[in-house]
Amino acid sequence: MASAHTQLHDASSAAPSRCRVARGREMSRFESELARLLHKRLFLATSLALVPALLFFLRDLIQPQERLLQGSFDTLLRGVLTLIEVGLLVVLWRWSDWSLCQLRRLEIALVSILVFFFALLQWSMFLNHPLFQLADKDTAGLQVVRLWIDSSAVRWFFLIVIYGVLIPNTWQRCLLVTGSIALVPLVLILVGAWYFEKLSSDLAYGLLDLVILLGTGMLVAVFGSYRIGVLQQQAFQAQQLGQYRLKRRIGSGGMGEVFEAEHVLLRRRCAIKLIRPEQTQDRAVLERFEREVQAMAGLNHPNNVEVFDFGQSEDGTFYYVMEYLEGLTLEELVKRFGPLPPARVIYLLRQVCRALREAHGIGLLHRDIKPSNIIVCTQGGEFDVVKLLDFGLVQSLGAELDSRLTLKGMVLGSPPFMSPEQAAGRNDLTPATDIYAVGGVGYYLLTGHPPFERETAMELMLAHAYEPVPSPSTYIPTLPEDLQQVILRCLAKKPSERYAHVSELEAALLQCSQAGQWSEEQAQRWWREHGQQAVVTTSNSTAEVIHATIALR
Repeated sequence: MASAHTQLHDASSAAPSRCRVARGREMSRFESELARLLHKRLFLATSLALVPALLFFLRDLIQPQERLLQGSFDTLLRGVLTLIEVGLLVVLWRWSDWSLCQLRRLEIALVSILVFFFALLQWSMFLNHPLFQLADKDTAGLQVVRLWIDSSAVRWFFLIVIYGVLIPNTWQRCLLVTGSIALVPLVLILVGAWYFEKLSSDLAYGLLDLVILLGTGMLVAVFGSYRIGVLQQQAFQAQQLGQYRLKRRIGSGGMGEVFEAEHVLLRRRCAIKLIRPEQTQDRAVLERFEREVQAMAGLNHPNNVEVFDFGQSEDGTFYYVMEYLEGLTLEELVKRFGPLPPARVIYLLRQVCRALREAHGIGLLHRDIKPSNIIVCTQGGEFDVVKLLDFGLVQSLGAELDSRLTLKGMVLGSPPFMSPEQAAGRNDLTPATDIYAVGGVGYYLLTGHPPFERETAMELMLAHAYEPVPSPSTYIPTLPEDLQQVILRCLAKKPSERYAHVSELEAALLQCSQAGQWSEEQAQRWWREHGQQAVVTTSNSTAEVIHATIALR
């Protein structure tokens, strides 16, 4: 759905044409799907608003002439409102190819028009109804005030509740919009108290009634908006998502959730990553999600996680389907079993190099390589198979960094494994950036510690930029010197001093004295001894979801 985070174009008369031109250049496939869903909701909301407006307008037309004359202004307002709503329906029906910025403007226009006409109807009754003239002269006060409030409050209550239920929003935005709507009739009562001084005390009493009624409407709207979002998430556990049946949630993070699933026809286990509905209101999040899907779908090396499918559910949730992995992240591996033998580190790092060789070969930088983004698993009867995950920060070589991805103070990468040039926010990144992170992962696997440990992310990034990396032998003195030198070269401050390509790094690892001393038999034996102790689920600490399960039989 569109949101306040969606970029809006200039609101001049030429804005629609500019939106259409911009849409051809900028709208992603996901954004187009989002606009389609919002288009349906706006059509439904306009239709529901049209029905009572049309019925009340027809009622006014068939009233006796003397009553019609008394309420001619109200009748005119209802007629104009009916025409505008019919016009909106025609526009929405005839032209379905709208951008998100245009649909958001239509939503704002619809709500503003209803608020404006409801306010005019309420004020017209206040000024023109005969009972108010009598009450101003004599007694009827409280009864007249209640009549006025009750007759207008239904419209406001209806508008607030319908908006909260039909227009998809976060509960915070729903609260803001419905609160703004409820403020209008309350202000009108205060103005009325000033206009009719004799009714001021009665109007003050009526104000309390209206506050209670509209407050109840706001609670219903906000709770409905929140609860619908929650139920959508819970429903995934029992409902079918396209061709996939969701079984259980195996991971969650700031941007989405991962479910274990099964293809209905093929009976193939898979993992489905969902992007939260409230996050779909942020265009930058959608673009990042789309970029991740496209990057992963373009990779087919056995050491890169395989993507089978992607799409959007009816409630607006985006998802992609990837292979279900039986394993655990390198971070969890070290946490549970301690630093790894040098031979096994070489065995695993060479596979990481192969995964990156494919990505770099098609012009992609990962930019977020770290132990929690690498799974070691069993697959196809093989053991210690590495899978590189999370291409959410992928960047094309030579491409400029999209500034929208830094709007929330988000660090693009993970400070414990971030290269100096990446920490500095440079755009001209090279494969040497990923090689630096691979060196950091190797350092962690050998020692159980990242290259630097500081209290804050800023201190970590400054350490990467200016401080010498402690030798891995600081933690474990018996580490082979040749492997240490390979790791330290990866962690050189200047990109030119590191390995130029991952193929060169893999060759250097192969020449280390411990290379080849971790065999398939050793890997198989380790997994049979320790597999059942491995972690069941794990999640990524940078708000990306990682799935990792162990179920060896």
